[in-house]
Amino acid sequence: MSDILKVIHLMEVKLKNILSNYEFLKEENEALLQNNTRLQLLLQEKEQQLQKEKEKYDLLKVAKTIEGSKENTRNTKLKINALIREIDKCITQLNS
Repeated sequence: MSDILKVIHLMEVKLKNILSNYEFLKEENEALLQNNTRLQLLLQEKEQQLQKEKEKYDLLKVAKTIEGSKENTRNTKLKINALIREIDKCITQLNS
């Protein structure tokens, strides 16, 4: 009988350990999921900020090219034409 009691007691100890580990891992998983969500939102914000900065940089390049030398006139005209085409596409989409 005492062997059976020892086995039962050992099983109880192991079960308590397993449940304790489960609770710990469950809490850790929730914390990691929250952290992951926070980091994904931060990444999206940074990507949007980067896109805005790229657009500002492109506009600044165009402005500098316009005020710059005659050598850059061709590049400026090409950029302006590209912007006009993009505006035309937007207008077409709005009219659809």
